[in-house]
Amino acid sequence: MNRPSKLKMAAIHAGLMLTCMATLYPVLWVVKMALSPSDSLTLTVNPFPESITLEHFREVLLGTDASGRWLFGRQLLSSLVVSGATTLVGLALAVSAAYALSRFRFPGKEGGMQTLLITQMFPATLMLVPIYSILEKLHLLDSLTGLVLVYATTALPFCIWNLKGYFDTLPRELEEAAVMDGASPAQVFIKVVLPLARPALAVTALFSFMTAWNEFILAATLLNDPTRFTLPVALQRYVGEYKVEWGKFAAGALVISAPVMALFFALQKHLVGGLTAGGVKG
Repeated sequence: MNRPSKLKMAAIHAGLMLTCMATLYPVLWVVKMALSPSDSLTLTVNPFPESITLEHFREVLLGTDASGRWLFGRQLLSSLVVSGATTLVGLALAVSAAYALSRFRFPGKEGGMQTLLITQMFPATLMLVPIYSILEKLHLLDSLTGLVLVYATTALPFCIWNLKGYFDTLPRELEEAAVMDGASPAQVFIKVVLPLARPALAVTALFSFMTAWNEFILAATLLNDPTRFTLPVALQRYVGEYKVEWGKFAAGALVISAPVMALFFALQKHLVGGLTAGGVKG
């Protein structure tokens, strides 16, 4: 195999550097707005702030309501509870459903899978009215429990399809060998299948968490108490009808992005395997 010339490698590296710069430029603009003393949007080519202040971060992180309650702490807790519970509930239900669809044959299997896929065609706003009506009948409006139920059910189709594709790649011989050694079906599932499916579980959990963490429309419609707002809903409050507080908006956006970035770094070794293996049927 011929090695590429030094000129070609230099051109490739230059192209990659330009791509990275173009990708990071909007992020630098957000950082500039968050660190600049001004609360207005200034359009200049320079993405670096001329002077630095942490006042916007202080106002976002330490803001209180009329009763003196710490809003950001309560909203952060709401987002963590909703996103964590959505991930756990959705993953627990999706794992068993995906394994059944991958390993067993039963009437309605293909139709059920197609139905799950079809549900992904409809946007969340189309389901907003029936969801609102159902939660009102169940007395779960303005409740984190109701929001978790909504997020978990909307995340299930993706979770099931992603895990089902990964389970299809796992050799059945491993499960048959465990059965021959005297393992029960539950032991095979827990001690053999789930450890092998860790990359897919990590990817599915991450995407479920991100979906619940970033979702805005349903949370803004179903929640009314500012102390129960999730962080995206709280962030939208800086965008008013006549005024936009760009500095606080940018600072809040950076703070909200931090947990997702931390999760990406923590799970990065599982991401590539979990995304690619689920798309190959063994």
